[in-house]
Amino acid sequence: MIIDSHVHITPPELIENTEKYRKKDKYFDLLSGSKVNKFTTADDLIVHMDENNIDKSVVFGFAFKNMELCRLVNDYTMEMVEKYPERLIAYAVVNPTAEALEEELERCKKGGLKGIGELFPEGQDFDLKSKDEMKNIAKFCINENWPLLVHINEPIGHYYCGKTDDSIEEGAVFAENFPELTIIFAHLGGGLFFYELMPEMKDILSNVYYDTAAQPYLFDNKIYEVIKSAGLENKILLGSDYPLISAVKYYKILEETSLSSNDIAAISGNNYANLLNI
Repeated sequence: MIIDSHVHITPPELIENTEKYRKKDKYFDLLSGSKVNKFTTADDLIVHMDENNIDKSVVFGFAFKNMELCRLVNDYTMEMVEKYPERLIAYAVVNPTAEALEEELERCKKGGLKGIGELFPEGQDFDLKSKDEMKNIAKFCINENWPLLVHINEPIGHYYCGKTDDSIEEGAVFAENFPELTIIFAHLGGGLFFYELMPEMKDILSNVYYDTAAQPYLFDNKIYEVIKSAGLENKILLGSDYPLISAVKYYKILEETSLSSNDIAAISGNNYANLLNI
């Protein structure tokens, strides 16, 4: 089974009126203005999945700072998961510091959503290291057994649109603050997984998973050999960042490594299936 655990879908309203919504959110404006940015609807995603033998995709809208805009994309996400219940698993986007946080999460739960993310600490202006700011969203996820997907990135290297100061230190503090919370760090956690070779960090990161979103832009393909050597292949989730890159590219990369067929199957879908008990 191939499960793409990191896919952005966008309501037609936002695609057709991108300039209007760029004026409403600075981070959306930054990412939308990137030369590599692309949008896809859920209907087009299903066509792509059918053409490329992708069984399921984990989808979510853009995490705006403003909760009214989050509600707009959550409405679309709930509509699409109802339309394609066997193909799509869906997350809610919210701002952890919003007064209407719990109300919106309850609404999304009733609408069939199964997690939260991808959240952008800098783009949404919240402090991932703050216990006080993150306690309500963490409590909800722990109670509902929902994973929380968070954007963090590598602290060094080349600049790209969307690269922020939300990196491995913030991720490590967040995981330590909420040890019962299931966390997925996007973009291979900006390399945070390397620190699982430290015994104390392995304990702190015991409920943390890492998706592969944008890996070809960030890390050499040999990173999967490092993951295998570190014994972390069961904590890695295939995530494409589609429509930026197709999951097919990642699957081809995995097949060119020395990973076993069981390792590839784990990363390509079984790890996520076990995480959500599907």
